[in-house]
Amino acid sequence: MRPLRYSINVTLDGCCDHRAIIPDEDLHRHAVENLDQADALLFGRVTYEMMESAWRAPAQTGARPDWVEPFARTINAAKKYVVSSTLGGVDWNAELLRGDLGAAVQQLKRESGKGLLVGGVKLPLALAELGLIDEYEFVVQPRLVGHGPTLFAGLSKHVDLRLVSRLEFGSGAVAMRYEPLVH
Repeated sequence: MRPLRYSINVTLDGCCDHRAIIPDEDLHRHAVENLDQADALLFGRVTYEMMESAWRAPAQTGARPDWVEPFARTINAAKKYVVSSTLGGVDWNAELLRGDLGAAVQQLKRESGKGLLVGGVKLPLALAELGLIDEYEFVVQPRLVGHGPTLFAGLSKHVDLRLVSRLEFGSGAVAMRYEPLVH
């Protein structure tokens, strides 16, 4: 059974807007390590469209630092599943998931492999409600931004977590991994 891992960057005041995060080489290296632990990525429509527009090859030469390229290559090659009822189709190594979210994700988890990685805001909320996330990683950025979006707004029940690892980056960001206490 493949575990479903959730990873997101968040500021100290709870903002998870990707534009509020200062990217650096260490964070991108860590993201590649996360991608390497997954057989496939699971995205909602908004995250899929954002990631595709930012990372789909080919990038303009010199448009981004060299240290970003391993992440770009890895995410371009990754298998992707997109949860959407509004998209007519997807490509970029992706497949649409339709119908019952819980059943579809449980089927993906039952397949053999290293794991699934999910990002974003709305889809992880739905997955947390269903108790399908096996590991949460919050990469907390040393920044206050004063706006949202925030994580898990509207969650109907508490999800108690146990810290399983912590990694500090030179930038002052801290990656904390948690597992749910009750699954």
